[in-house]
Amino acid sequence: MACTICGNKTYPGLFSWHTQCGSCGYEAAALSVAINQQQLHETVNEVEREVSLKALRQDNFRTILGHARRHAAPTARTLLEVGSAHGWFLETAAPHFDVLGIEPDETVGGKTLARGLPVRLGYFPEALRPDERFDIIIFNDVIEHIPDIRSAVKACHERLNPNGTLILNLPSSRGFFYRLSKILAQAGLHGPFDRMWQKDLPSPHIHYFNTDNLKALLESEGFDLTFSTELEAVKAAGLRERLSHVGHVNPLKLYFQYVGILGTLPFLRLLPSDIIVCIFRKRPA
Repeated sequence: MACTICGNKTYPGLFSWHTQCGSCGYEAAALSVAINQQQLHETVNEVEREVSLKALRQDNFRTILGHARRHAAPTARTLLEVGSAHGWFLETAAPHFDVLGIEPDETVGGKTLARGLPVRLGYFPEALRPDERFDIIIFNDVIEHIPDIRSAVKACHERLNPNGTLILNLPSSRGFFYRLSKILAQAGLHGPFDRMWQKDLPSPHIHYFNTDNLKALLESEGFDLTFSTELEAVKAAGLRERLSHVGHVNPLKLYFQYVGILGTLPFLRLLPSDIIVCIFRKRPA
């Protein structure tokens, strides 16, 4: 198959569902998206998942909001979050912007709505009215889940006001833990690699990017990169739950992974992070 980014030929990756591009480094997965299929949702403990992610994401969302306020146009007022999930970023951004979230997961989105947050259930961009435009659109750990990513990027370009800002917060294929998971998979331990791709979850990862190939994709669709950075990818708080809530993890393997990762935490700032944030400006016509 041709690479989604550069058009060159991709080649088989580590498993039958995994492919890689030798030219730009883009990686893809042929995994099925099954949002709102109750049977798969029953395999995920949403309470434990929320505990595992909340502390890390709230800290990172405050950082992202600071970047958004510095790099968006001074007149930016309206902000759309695609895949707003529990609403944590909407809560963080609401004092500074007029916010709206879109969430396709009816269970998660319904709970966020019940808390009074401005969320529409559905998919982007279908959940929007034809005339709705925004100064900022942000995807927090969402863009890598969307199968037709070019259509999503084109829709962002259409839905942004002139001089609008697109913010992508997503996992990086250059991250330390992602590269370590590939080494472990080649050695026969595929659990960490499966978790990186969120395999067997209702909404697995479909893409893995780095800053360079993501920039190439967005530039080809009318955006210019204005800022990029890394974010903290692991915290001790919620780590055990984060490791255990994806897939069927052997308790002994889980314990050794948990202890091993805890031991690396003091050194992680010296290593490439598994989370990147890239901020793009809509190119003038």
